[in-house]
Amino acid sequence: MKRVDIDEVEVQNNPIGVHEERRPVSVALGTESFAMNFFRLEPGESFSGGLHTHHDQEEVFYVEEGEATFTVGREGDDEVVVEGGELIRFAPGEFQVGANTGEDELVGWALGAPKARHDWGEIESVVYCRDCGEETGHGLELTDDEQFRLTCLNCDNSFVP
Repeated sequence: MKRVDIDEVEVQNNPIGVHEERRPVSVALGTESFAMNFFRLEPGESFSGGLHTHHDQEEVFYVEEGEATFTVGREGDDEVVVEGGELIRFAPGEFQVGANTGEDELVGWALGAPKARHDWGEIESVVYCRDCGEETGHGLELTDDEQFRLTCLNCDNSFVP
């Protein structure tokens, strides 16, 4: 058994600076088969850096307080609003990005299984490719200096945002 106080879990934010408070609770608890991250998002901040999917993990988001809008689908052509007290689930392979689109702070949780940590090679993001000239799927890896490196799946153009 291991017990933690959420306020004592160290803040570890996304390397591209899309939020101010993300606390990796699963790291603090030492879980191996379950990911759990606590978020406190100000208006305009997001859970992640953009439209993406985890091919190896399903995700559930619980909005404890506030309101999140999730853009879903590979083309980002659908939106779902999730309010305080509601949850939303994404299967492996479903594209999504969630953000605080409300006027108040959002308190929420991102939960994932069957792994406690991401396999960066199993994440695909949809971003603008400078070489292709359009939004395409990009593979993601974490560099040695803890930055994201995105690589276009169409032309192999690679960059750190």
